[in-house]
Amino acid sequence: MLKDYNYYLRIERAMSQNTVASYCSDVQKFLTHFGSEAHLAGTADVEEFLGTLGNLSERTQARKLSSLKSFFDWLIMEGIISENPCDRIEGPKIGKYLPDVLSETEVDMIISAIEVKDWLGLRDRAILEVLYGCGLRVSEAANLKVSDIFFNEGFVRIIGKGDKERLVPIGELAVEALEAYLEERPLASECNAVFINRYGNPLSRVSIFKTVKKLTLAAGIAKSISPHTFRHSFATHLIEKGADLRAVQEMLGHENLKTTEMYTHIETGTWHRNILAHHPRK
Repeated sequence: MLKDYNYYLRIERAMSQNTVASYCSDVQKFLTHFGSEAHLAGTADVEEFLGTLGNLSERTQARKLSSLKSFFDWLIMEGIISENPCDRIEGPKIGKYLPDVLSETEVDMIISAIEVKDWLGLRDRAILEVLYGCGLRVSEAANLKVSDIFFNEGFVRIIGKGDKERLVPIGELAVEALEAYLEERPLASECNAVFINRYGNPLSRVSIFKTVKKLTLAAGIAKSISPHTFRHSFATHLIEKGADLRAVQEMLGHENLKTTEMYTHIETGTWHRNILAHHPRK
């Protein structure tokens, strides 16, 4: 049953690998808890199960409920059950989550603090320039291929969530950093992945996360920083400088414009002035 549900999430829902893994992990725990009768669970049973999971954050509670709701929706599609027991369960209210944002000066500080003594230093600088200069997710940076970079045209091809492809403009500094790194890195012809470790293997998402943490600490930045911080900071700086919200949406690979709106935190006054400046009836 779980294998078929996994297939449904990956193929029919086109969910990302990480989301599929999280949903299936939640459902696996539910199936283990109730055994072969799990598909017959009612609302009270689901609430009882959620109560056994301990003191979870509201965001984690909401995700686990979403996982189970999706699972029961699939069972309905398969004709196994007729109603979803999760429909009568009210999930926790989750406020907007806005991670720390770096100023442009702080971005410069972090990148400038990188010691470029060898190809590894060039690689680390290129990682940050790409994360910030293209607004990539860490998984997108880890999966970036040399063949996906079009230097002359000034863009990179990204395979994002749900295996959806998009073209992302790449800035001059990111181009310069990539060219310097690719020219010096060893084993260039043996691995199509852009970012590799000292053994010639592709860097993992975890390795990039650790690299970003190390570089920000070395620069003396006290904020809680992750690869996502550079993506969020880039989007924020674009909007602050007047970039069109829909253009930023396409660049980031968001399906819904509301996601992009939540992803930025522009002051109401900025929106107010922008709208009035372009109003057709002013």
